Amino acid sequence: MPENKLNSDTRERILDVAERQFMAHGFEGTSMRMITSMADVNLAAVNYHFGSKESLLCEVFRRRLTWLNRERLRVLDALEQQAKGSPLKPSQILEAFFGTLMRIGEDESLGGMTFLRLLGRTLTDPAEFIRAFFASEYAEVLERYKLALFRALPDVPKAEIVWRLHFMLGAMSYAIAGTDILHVITGHGIGDISGKEEDSRSEAKKLSARLMPFLLGGLRAALPQFAETSKQKQVPLAKTARNQPQEKQP
Repeated sequence: MPENKLNSDTRERILDVAERQFMAHGFEGTSMRMITSMADVNLAAVNYHFGSKESLLCEVFRRRLTWLNRERLRVLDALEQQAKGSPLKPSQILEAFFGTLMRIGEDESLGGMTFLRLLGRTLTDPAEFIRAFFASEYAEVLERYKLALFRALPDVPKAEIVWRLHFMLGAMSYAIAGTDILHVITGHGIGDISGKEEDSRSEAKKLSARLMPFLLGGLRAALPQFAETSKQKQVPLAKTARNQPQEKQP
């Protein structure tokens, strides 16, 4: 086997194992020895390809986020071309951003639910190095989608849209991180609530079907009333959405 192909296979095997271990045990709970043992490589191989555990985690994310960011921009570009200069509907923007992410859970070649859970669990409490990494990776995509929301909801204060986006990102992160909290709340596992155990593809599709309407409902909720802004006209977001062309729920 050519050396380049061998190095590529080794690198991908390390990334596959690291992705599963980081998801299962977290960054701190995953040791390099665990990764090298399960990937059947020595520590020198990991150091050669990645240099450190921090760099390895970043590469685990970069491998998946490269596709995600490109796809989000591609979908948004296509929607804006179809709109021919008109603002997009809020549901289109949310579907393009969050729906594209949920598609990863349905496709094992993109990381499937393993990667989604890893992403969710990392986003809920990121270390400083991974926080800086995410900020860099997401900068262009978040700016494009934020501007699309500003255009879609011109009567809503931009600060409020940013807050809503913040809340939606938090809900998404918590939802994809896993379903352990359901056992705490209800005393039952996800299989008990759904009526049967789910495979990864089915789980991702049903999670998306539950999450997307929830996010859109949160975006459309009435604006808060603050005493210091009482002199400003407060427009319920639901009313703003109704003033736009009729749209289907995602």
